[in-house]
Amino acid sequence: MSLTQYPILTVGHSNHEADAFLQLLVRHGVDEVVDVRSAPYSRYASQFNHDALRSALEDVGIGYTYLGGELGGRPADRSSYDADGRVRYNRVADSDDFDDGIRRVIRAADEGQVALVCTEKEPLECHRTLLVARNLVERGVAVGHILADGGLEAHDATMLRLVEVHKLPPDGDMFRTRDDVIAEALERQVRKFAYVGERPPPAGDDWHGAL
Repeated sequence: MSLTQYPILTVGHSNHEADAFLQLLVRHGVDEVVDVRSAPYSRYASQFNHDALRSALEDVGIGYTYLGGELGGRPADRSSYDADGRVRYNRVADSDDFDDGIRRVIRAADEGQVALVCTEKEPLECHRTLLVARNLVERGVAVGHILADGGLEAHDATMLRLVEVHKLPPDGDMFRTRDDVIAEALERQVRKFAYVGERPPPAGDDWHGAL
């Protein structure tokens, strides 16, 4: 049983036409979009810029909330990056802002169908899965991922695909449980897809990070 009345969905806008993307959301009964992009703008798909997206959603009766500051994959907080400038998702997940964002999403999912929106088409290549959905599942929330073809994939099935991508034993082995294997696959995927910004300067220097 999920912690919330409704499962939380995720979806990437990718290069969908605006109408096709809206139809995807309507098809899955989405009441509220939560935008988890650190920068809610697209150079190649301006129909998904912050104001344009919010206006289009309003036209079909879907609400819009921006939580990219709390749940984005490119945090402004310097302490969320390692010495090479790579975002460390475990540090992000331990932050008060992230916890606040997660709690807001969980509360919203008790009132209606929420979809977390980011950019990438493939959920396994996006922080919405590798960071946000992972944390939600750990808290007991049911999560599903809307795929580019309109299908809905349960988070467990997404994790099975991830394990297969990294050629790990799906049921574990004599040294690792299934959960251990999934955790290893997630860490490999995070190292591949987590955002890398500028390398932080030595302590004491000014650094503003990459937003």
